[in-house]
Amino acid sequence: MRIVVSAVNFSEGGPLTVLRDCLSAARSCLHADTEIIALVHRAQLIDVPGIRLIEYPDAKSSWFRRIVLEYRDFRVLSRELRPDFWLSLHDVSPRLDNGVRQAVYCHNPVPFFRPSIQDVRLDPTLLAFRLAYRFFYRFNIHSNAAVVVQQEWLRTEFVRRFGAARVIVAHPDVTDLPAPAHAARDPETLSLLYPTVPRGFKNIELLCEAIRLLPPGLQRRPELVVTIDGTENSYARFVVDRYGDLPGMRFVGRQSRAEMARRYAEADALLFPSRLETWGLPITEAKQFDLPMIVAEQRYARETVGNYHSALFLPADRPDIWSSAIAAAAQGQPSWKTVKADPPAPPFAQGWAQLWSLLLS
Repeated sequence: MRIVVSAVNFSEGGPLTVLRDCLSAARSCLHADTEIIALVHRAQLIDVPGIRLIEYPDAKSSWFRRIVLEYRDFRVLSRELRPDFWLSLHDVSPRLDNGVRQAVYCHNPVPFFRPSIQDVRLDPTLLAFRLAYRFFYRFNIHSNAAVVVQQEWLRTEFVRRFGAARVIVAHPDVTDLPAPAHAARDPETLSLLYPTVPRGFKNIELLCEAIRLLPPGLQRRPELVVTIDGTENSYARFVVDRYGDLPGMRFVGRQSRAEMARRYAEADALLFPSRLETWGLPITEAKQFDLPMIVAEQRYARETVGNYHSALFLPADRPDIWSSAIAAAAQGQPSWKTVKADPPAPPFAQGWAQLWSLLLS
C-alpha cells in the first residue's frame, strides 16, 4: 500500500506537531510494507524515520501558488505516484487523478465565526479568511471518502453547510509537555495563565477588564500572565496599549515548550475566554498539570474540557462575572465544579492510531 500525506503549509508550532504525530502514528501502526510519502514545506522539519519526503518550499509564497499546487500539480503527482490513499492535512480537498481515494482534515473554525465590528477593525483579514475558507471547504469536498474534524460541533457544521457525507470526529493526540526543572508558586499571589496568540476572537480584553474590575484588599493578589507582548499585530498592540499598565497584568510574549511547561507548573489556574476554537490545546495541556480552569461557555468548551474535577464555564461577554470568579478564588472560595462530557457519536477516533484505522477501513 502507498499513502500520501499532504501538509505543505505546515512549518511551525501546533500544525507542525500535528504533522509529526500523524506520520509517527502511521509509521508505527500501519503494516511495515506500507510506503508513506509526505508532501512537506521542508524536509528538515520532519524527524520521523521511514517516511519518504517531497519538499515544496514555495508552497507558502502566495495563495495563488497554493491553489496551483492543490488543484493542478497534485493531480499530476497523483498520476505519477498512484497512491492507494491521499490525506490532505490542511483544509483543502485537492483534485486528484480518478480512482485515488482521499480524505481531508479540516481544522480552521474561522468560517463559522461571526466577527464583531471591532474584530474586523483590529484584524481586517478576518472577513477575507472567513470567505476564503468557506470556498475552500466547499470546493471538491464530495471527492473525499471522509472529512476529519476535531469536535462534534464542527461535524454538525460540515454536514449542515457543505453536505459532507462522512465526517469523522478525531480528538487530537497531545504530547505531554516536559516536566520543568524548577517551578515555584508565590503563596501571596493567585497566578493565572492564558496561553494564547493575538487573534481578536481569543478575547484577551475580557480578561484584562476582569482584572481591572477586581475589588481591592483580596486575600491573594491576582496576577494574569498572557503570552503576547504587543509587537505581533494590531490586535496585540491594542490590548497591550490599553492594559499594559494595569496592575496584575503581565504580557510575556511567545514561549518555548519548556517555558510553557514552567508557566503551567507555576500557575494556580488557567483562564480561557476564547470565543472560537477547533480544540483549545491549552485546556488539554493545563489538565496535564492538574490546574483548575475557567473556560468560556462556547461550542468547543465542554468537549475539550471533557471529564474534569475543577472547571467553571462562564459567558464570553461578561468580564464582571469573570472578575467575581477570580475574586472568589483569590479569597480562598473558588467555585470550581466537577464536569462531565459524553464522547462523540461514531465515527469517532481518539488519537491518530484509531483515525488511521477508520480512514483505511
